[in-house]
Amino acid sequence: MRRFHLALGVAFAAGLAACADRPAKANDQRVINEREIESDGTTKVMAEIWVDNWFALSVNGAPLIQDSVPFKTERSFNAERVTFNTDLPATIAFEFRDFRENDTGLEYIGTGRQQIGDGGAIVQFTDAETGALLKVSNSTWKCLVINRAPLDEACAKESDPQEGEGPCAAEIRDAPAYWTAPNFDDSQWAAATEYSALEVSPKDGYDELDWKPGAKLIWSDNLKLDNTLLCRTVIARG
Repeated sequence: MRRFHLALGVAFAAGLAACADRPAKANDQRVINEREIESDGTTKVMAEIWVDNWFALSVNGAPLIQDSVPFKTERSFNAERVTFNTDLPATIAFEFRDFRENDTGLEYIGTGRQQIGDGGAIVQFTDAETGALLKVSNSTWKCLVINRAPLDEACAKESDPQEGEGPCAAEIRDAPAYWTAPNFDDSQWAAATEYSALEVSPKDGYDELDWKPGAKLIWSDNLKLDNTLLCRTVIARG
C-alpha cells in the first residue's frame, strides 16, 4: 500500500485568486483549498473536486485526502484542488456525504427551516504537467448508497423527528470491506446519475473551477434521500 502524507497545508482564497484565474468572492472564507501530496508514482495528477457536502478520496486502496472542511459544518461549500503522484491506471474511490444533523437525514432540526437536504458532486482529473484530461465524473462511475434517510419525506414535517422512527426510518449499511481496493468487484453497483447545475444548485467554489465540458454533477438516483455514497472509477491515459 502506498503511503501518502500532506506536503502543503490548506490555502485560503485570498492567496489563491491568481491561481484560480478569478477573483475570490468577498463573502467566501475559502473558495478553493489547494494541497499537494507527496506520493510515489510516475504521473503527477491534479484532482479538482466540488461536493455538497463532504468527501474522502482513496487511490489504489490507500487514503489520500479528506475535505478540508469538517463534515458537520453546515453549508460548507468549497472546492478542492489536490496534486499527487500515482501510476496509471489508478483506481479512484470516493466517499461522498451530504450534510445531515443525524440519521433522520434532516437539516436545521427544530427550526423553521427544517428540511431534507440534497447532495451532488463533480470531479475532474488531469495530468498536472501536460494538462491532458484523464477522467471526469459522469454516469460511467459506479456508486453504492450506504445511508438513506429519511425513507419518507413526511419526516421533514415532524415537530419532533426521531431517528429511525415512523417516517424518519433509515436504511444504513456498513461500507463493504476493501471497497477502495483496485481488485474490488463493483460490477453490481449502480451507475452514477448525472444532474444539471439547475437540479443541484452548486454553490461557493463550484464556479471558481473551469470544468471540462464532459464533467458532470453526479449522485445516486435520489438527490434528497441518499446521504452517503461510495463511488469508484479508474483514471488512465486516453
